[in-house]
Amino acid sequence: MKITYLGHSAFEIVYRDSTILIDPYLICSPSYNFRNVTNIFLTHGHGDHLGNSINISKATGAEITAVFELANYCAKFGVNTRGINLGGWIKFPFGKVIFVPAFHSSSTPDGVYAGCASGIIFEIEGKRIFHTGDTSLNTEMKAAKEAYKPDIVMLPIGGTYTMDVENAAIASEWIGANTVIPMHYNTFDAINADVEEFKNLILQQGKNPQIMKPNDCIEL
Repeated sequence: MKITYLGHSAFEIVYRDSTILIDPYLICSPSYNFRNVTNIFLTHGHGDHLGNSINISKATGAEITAVFELANYCAKFGVNTRGINLGGWIKFPFGKVIFVPAFHSSSTPDGVYAGCASGIIFEIEGKRIFHTGDTSLNTEMKAAKEAYKPDIVMLPIGGTYTMDVENAAIASEWIGANTVIPMHYNTFDAINADVEEFKNLILQQGKNPQIMKPNDCIEL
């Protein structure tokens, strides 16, 4: 399994015949080759997360999985969607996925209500990967540690719209994953953050901070 950071909050996970995109806002990876994408997952409807998902789905037939209201919005563009909600594991050819609470708003770029914001936990090849989406610090993160025991977590650190560095470090403690990847920072001025400060806070927890630039990857 290979995880590639595509910038902002976008990630690609490749496992066997599945190529998974999460929140494919590809402003930091404009030359990304999406031709092999099989699945797209969206944490919420904001433009910097919905991103290029509709065009990619049209071009490839990749299924978009999202909270019910957001999936219905995407379906109006004639793409393949799966509407879900929080709270139950969903099986896929690559493993299984569960959507969990995130504390954030959610609407589409044209102002349509997009349901609740979410985080997404993937179980692939025995590893659990938690993309928290856009969120504030919240005690649901303690529940995620107890119930799901993530191995890897992606945390927003940019502040203004999400957690900042300090609160993301607390979230890391609460979630418990050993590998911690910062996201949603330095894409534009409102979310500028000191990633070295975050790295040092995670190191103080005895964990593995993975500071990834666009197109960096890790293999598991």
